[in-house]
Amino acid sequence: MTLSIDAQRLWDSLMAMAEIGPSPNGGSHRLALTEEDAAGRQLLIDWCQALGCTLRVDGVGNMFLRRAGKRDDLDPIGIGSHLDTQPKGGRFDGVLGVLAGLEALRTLDDHGVVTERPLELVVWSNEEGSRFAPAMVASGTYAGVFSVESTLARRDRDGVSLGEALAATGFKGDLAVGEPRLAGFLELHIEQGPVLEENHEAIGVVTGVQGMRWFDVTLRGQSSHAGPTPMRYRRDALAAAARFIDRLQAHALADPSGDTKVTCGTLEIDAASRNVVPGEVSLTIDLRHIDEAELDALEARFEKELAAAGEAFGVTPHSERIWASPVVAFDAACIDAVEAAAKARELPYRRMLSGAGHDAVYVSRVAPTAMIFIPCRDGISHNEAEYSSPEQCAEGAQVLCDALIELANR
Repeated sequence: MTLSIDAQRLWDSLMAMAEIGPSPNGGSHRLALTEEDAAGRQLLIDWCQALGCTLRVDGVGNMFLRRAGKRDDLDPIGIGSHLDTQPKGGRFDGVLGVLAGLEALRTLDDHGVVTERPLELVVWSNEEGSRFAPAMVASGTYAGVFSVESTLARRDRDGVSLGEALAATGFKGDLAVGEPRLAGFLELHIEQGPVLEENHEAIGVVTGVQGMRWFDVTLRGQSSHAGPTPMRYRRDALAAAARFIDRLQAHALADPSGDTKVTCGTLEIDAASRNVVPGEVSLTIDLRHIDEAELDALEARFEKELAAAGEAFGVTPHSERIWASPVVAFDAACIDAVEAAAKARELPYRRMLSGAGHDAVYVSRVAPTAMIFIPCRDGISHNEAEYSSPEQCAEGAQVLCDALIELANR
């Protein structure tokens, strides 16, 4: 069965969603379970209900928009991603996967095609983790990695819990978390890296995702006056943090494979002042690798460098691992369906691992799963400048639609 998606309609939908929560420089600002996120969700619901889809929402706010199949007794095939963004995010990260899924449903509707299995267009809550840490917490709860109670209790920087945000936006549903069971799941996403663009390839057939670990780190020294306190008497927490970060960066840069990745994403000085030696610093560290054993070794190096920095500057270090996502291998049959769709459309493609985490990571624990990547300009993402062309979005959506039909009719 060969159906062609409507590229202009897809693009128009992407641009309409981008009008909700626009950021100053052409990006998007729709933090999870805010008024903007709720407005984006409602727009999608309106579009899907116009197609006759039915909505169910689970207890952590995951949305499931169902298109009936010929055999509604069969488990559905899921497609989708997320609608929440970074504080100054782009217009495509996550959103493309949801709206390309919508376009697949619209294309089936245009041609009066009903698949054997029902279909579920899924919007996963709080994928970014920028409001409620960690990332992908709602899809992780669906997969049984986190308890519902712990997820609802997570709080943002203003002290608002995820459960309170669900109630405020009206998106706490009564569907049991973990339902519906999926016979398969496909997620389309921008690559968020430069590989496809640099190699002039249209499609990434994603075979898995590298492992990730997040840490909260605190270094406690002693505040003191910047003038009278001699250097040798100082217990400078920021200087220790700088040493620690520098040593981790040097270790990662020395890896010739480039597979070792270290990021300090946030750094806060307690009671900061220009003429006070910093007495306490808090920071976050993100460690990533494609090999689980190497990720273990990287975590050991992290702890060693943290202890050494603390000792060198007379400060007390503390770290807590708040999240760990192991290296993931996707389902062979789902991968093959994506690859076959790219081949049939004569689109240049490559098999590749994802460097970023996605909801598909957790869904793969409970359902056969694969992902599709398209290029993004200069590999830039989590940035207002994030961009994929209408043609690139359409090619990804077409591969998604074709692979979806294949899986849903098996």
